[in-house]
Amino acid sequence: MFHTIVSNNTAGLPQDTSIRWTYLTQTQIQAAYGEQSVSISRYYIRLILLAEGYKKRKMLKMKTIKEVEDRNEQFEKIANYRTSCANNGIPVLSIDTKNKELLGDFARTGTAYATGERTRRDHDFKAKTDTKMVPHGIYDVNDNTGYMTLGISKDTSEFVCDNIKNYWQSDLQYKYPNADTMLILCDGGGSNAAAHYIVKYDLIKLANALNMNILIAHYPPYCSKWNPIEHRLFSQISHTWDGISLTDLPFVQKITDTTTTKTGLKVVTTINDKEYLTQRNVPQQFKDNIKDYVVFDDKLPKWNYLIKPQTCPS
Repeated sequence: MFHTIVSNNTAGLPQDTSIRWTYLTQTQIQAAYGEQSVSISRYYIRLILLAEGYKKRKMLKMKTIKEVEDRNEQFEKIANYRTSCANNGIPVLSIDTKNKELLGDFARTGTAYATGERTRRDHDFKAKTDTKMVPHGIYDVNDNTGYMTLGISKDTSEFVCDNIKNYWQSDLQYKYPNADTMLILCDGGGSNAAAHYIVKYDLIKLANALNMNILIAHYPPYCSKWNPIEHRLFSQISHTWDGISLTDLPFVQKITDTTTTKTGLKVVTTINDKEYLTQRNVPQQFKDNIKDYVVFDDKLPKWNYLIKPQTCPS
């Protein structure tokens, strides 16, 4: 009888008949049994659902918008990079910018322990006194440590490189004293854009400042969710921020530093109040002779390249 009740209210995947779901609630299934003069409790309905493989599941954002050529090959290359670097004491840094947030007396999703009602603005309109925070993260894959920079300007490649330089000089160089190279995993858009000259130009400045080689591996389009920082760091920080108004940068810094996990995640947070310019120009000589300054991978040059310390046109 269960199969008869749910059969007209079931959906599934044409390409995988083993996956199906029903729109009916336990109460609706119970009512359908009642229409057939069968009395059954919701407890037994729940047992039947479990026995048939039904349980509450979230939808997962796993499907890419479209198929990307060389997608699997790039994932294999990234996996090889990570293994090789980990075995040779080379830091693997996963980087990205988290969603921008308005600082102020704004309501946020989630809950927090409180002894009474907490009231906030009833609209999220930005006022002249409100600041938009740019949270940029660096996740040390080998050491399970997150480095968050809270900016107030623009999410530019210069901003990103400054953050990497600051954390390398203050912390990372002491964890990797013998490293002459770092591997950076990132998506392929925004301040990490794989196709933008300015990103590579700023990375050369970073390599010069740190006197290090920088190996870049971009995740293919629509695949940035596989970047370790997304689920190892950003998801945990989102839990920390749940139900809390991000009123000002010092407060956000304080609560972000409390982020931990059972696997030992540590988070270090700093504030970057520098103003960054957009639409900066790159010397034409650099554009015309890009292969003289960047060592591109033989098979997948669009996503993988090595930056070395060197003289760069200004």
